Amino acid sequence: MHASPLFARAVARLLCRVDAALGQPAVLDFVDMGAGHGELVTGVLAALPADVAARVHGYAVEIAGRPAGLDRRITWLNEPPESVTGLLFANEWLDNVPVDVAEVDSAGVPRLVLVAADGSEQLGKPVAGADQDWLARWWPLPAEEGLRAEIGLPRDQAWSSAVRRVARGLAVAVDYAHTVDTRPPFGTLTGFREGRETAPVPDGSCDITAHVALDACAAACAPGAVPGTRRTPPDAPCTSPTGTQHPSGTARALPAARLLTQRAALHALDINGARPPLALASTDPAAYVRALTFAGEAAELTAPGGLGDFAWLVQPAGIPNPLEPGAPPPA
Repeated sequence: MHASPLFARAVARLLCRVDAALGQPAVLDFVDMGAGHGELVTGVLAALPADVAARVHGYAVEIAGRPAGLDRRITWLNEPPESVTGLLFANEWLDNVPVDVAEVDSAGVPRLVLVAADGSEQLGKPVAGADQDWLARWWPLPAEEGLRAEIGLPRDQAWSSAVRRVARGLAVAVDYAHTVDTRPPFGTLTGFREGRETAPVPDGSCDITAHVALDACAAACAPGAVPGTRRTPPDAPCTSPTGTQHPSGTARALPAARLLTQRAALHALDINGARPPLALASTDPAAYVRALTFAGEAAELTAPGGLGDFAWLVQPAGIPNPLEPGAPPPA
C-alpha cells in the first residue's frame, strides 16, 4: 500500500513544499532510499506538477539491480548521492538494516542472542562497548531473565550517514517504530513470508524485520553526536511525545527533528479520509467516484491501529520543517 498512487501523491506534495522552501532550485533532488523496484520514485515523478517535474532529478537507492523498463529519468544507485538538495525519503528502509538482539540471562546480564540457520537460539557473550552504551541510553533492560532488546546502533549510523548527504532540504524516515518510553519488553523481531507474519528464521525463506528506535536515530544527527556514545541527559534535537531535546556541540546545526505519526503527517499534507459531499454524486458522478476512492485509500493510509500508526522522523537541513503548522504552501 505504501507504493500506492495516493501515497506517492502525498510524497510529491511534500517534495513541492521542500521545493518552495528551497526557493525552487534549478535542480531538485528526490532520493528514494530502499527503493525496491522503484515504485515510489516512479509514482512521485508521475504525481508532480509539470514545472516541478522538469527540474527533479530522481534517485533510487537499492542494493539490487536496476529493474528493466524503469523510467530513464531515475538514476539507480547502491548508496545515496554525496550531496542532496531536496528530499531524501526512506520508506521502510531502516527496519531492513540488521541489528543484534540482546536478552537478559539468569544473572541479570544482557547477552547477545546467537541464532542458527534453523532459527534455534542460544545466548552468547555479554553486550559490551558501544552496544552496551546504546542499550543503557536507549533501551535499558531491567535485570529480569528473558527480557529482550534490539540494539539499534547500526540504524542510528545508517540514518546519520544518510542525513549528512542532505546539504539543504529534508530527510524523512518512515517505519513502524517505538520510543524510549514505549519499548516492548520482548522486542519486535519477526518474519514475513508472502505477506504473512511468521517465525524469523534466518534461512532466506522469509523477510526478517524489527521496529525502529527512531528517537535514537534522531539523536544520532545531533551536532557533535557519535552514534553509540552514551549521553545523560539526552541532547538530541528531537521533538517527540516525551518532549523536546536540545543539541550541544559545534558541528553543523540542524533544526529540531520531529517524530509524528503517519496519520498526522498525511493530514498535514491534506490527505485524509473525509468523504466527498453527496451532492457531488448528482452534479458530477465520475468526480464523486474518484473522490470516494481517494477517501477510501486515505482512510487506510491514516487508520489508527494500522498504517496510520507508522512513525515519520522528519529532519530539516537548512529549511523550516514543511510539515509544521503554518508552513508556507508551494507557490
